[in-house]
Amino acid sequence: MEKLSLRFPSRRTVGATVVASAFAAALTSLSHPASLRIDGLRTTSDVPPVTTAKGAYVPLRAVAESLGADTNYDAKSGTIELTRADDTLRLHVGDRVATLNGKKLTLKTAPFAVRGRTMVSLNVIARALKTNVRYDVSHAKIDVMTPGLVEAGAQEVAP
Repeated sequence: MEKLSLRFPSRRTVGATVVASAFAAALTSLSHPASLRIDGLRTTSDVPPVTTAKGAYVPLRAVAESLGADTNYDAKSGTIELTRADDTLRLHVGDRVATLNGKKLTLKTAPFAVRGRTMVSLNVIARALKTNVRYDVSHAKIDVMTPGLVEAGAQEVAP
């Protein structure tokens, strides 16, 4: 019967494994999705915002409905319609051309789908819903604010 001998990995292999594991752990801990606040209130969706080097993209329905807009999807034509007050935005996933109140609007980035949710750039939200938007890359925070509205949780200063 042959005797089996155990071979331990070399120091170089152990060191490389430790460095690779530490690097992977650091990346994992830093890769949390950006938080989304609408008028100061944290908003969650089943699909979190998507952030890239080019900007931030948010789930259209979650943001629009939080701001009081109605959204409709026509599966037959693929048209997504967003209505708030007198404004109507119509767009299609994958198409950079949309209409806002019947006027052609060319988007910088085409809307795209993530797990069945339409994602749009913050610029689309700002133009269609007449809001102020901000993406703080360093803190991974996205803010969508209705002009003239006091942010939730803020204290008004008495005169």
